[in-house]
Amino acid sequence: MRLLIVEDEKRLALSLARGLRAEGYAVDVVHDGLEGLHLASEGRHDLVVLDIMLPGMNGYRVCAALRGAGHDVPILMLTAKDGEYDEAEGLDTGADDYLTKPFSYVVLVARIKALLRRRGQAGASRVHVLGPLEVDTAARRVLRDGDEVALTTKEFSVLEHLVLRAGEVVSKAEILEHVWDFAYDGDPNIIEVYVSALRRKLGAGTIRTVRGAGYRLEAR
Repeated sequence: MRLLIVEDEKRLALSLARGLRAEGYAVDVVHDGLEGLHLASEGRHDLVVLDIMLPGMNGYRVCAALRGAGHDVPILMLTAKDGEYDEAEGLDTGADDYLTKPFSYVVLVARIKALLRRRGQAGASRVHVLGPLEVDTAARRVLRDGDEVALTTKEFSVLEHLVLRAGEVVSKAEILEHVWDFAYDGDPNIIEVYVSALRRKLGAGTIRTVRGAGYRLEAR
């Protein structure tokens, strides 16, 4: 899952990003409404955490513009304001949920998970069965031949992206983009480390290397 945080309080934004990355999400952060609208319009994110008071374009206008263009990405609005009128205005522009600062980080994560779960229920199944593998993307649980396999947060995120593209060739660049974030400037060969770990845990033939192109998850 890839999240976008649009928040001009840089310390808050970076703190939220660190926490959410530890939860297993890929997180992009911007501090301006116009830049947030541009990134959110690309359709690469599964959820947007959107502050209302932003430079360039406020959160109400960003949300309204996304909805007007037909984007249905879940939007969780953040604001330092308080009151029924502000909440109503945010929801009227198309936001899915609303959180007033200061807020509990635990509550924020719970709201994010609830929105993603709701979107998953409205769309594709959250449980994917591929041969001996059963992958529950909501519970973040993997079974092989009925036995649970313990994966690290990043291992599961790599597997999840491959599961959602099962049978297709997925490049290293695509995995980096969806599992890490656009600010990642480390060695792209880190993907090989995680794929090797997944092969050890799930079976050598589960993930095939397509030379020069990427990886393919195969049901066996």
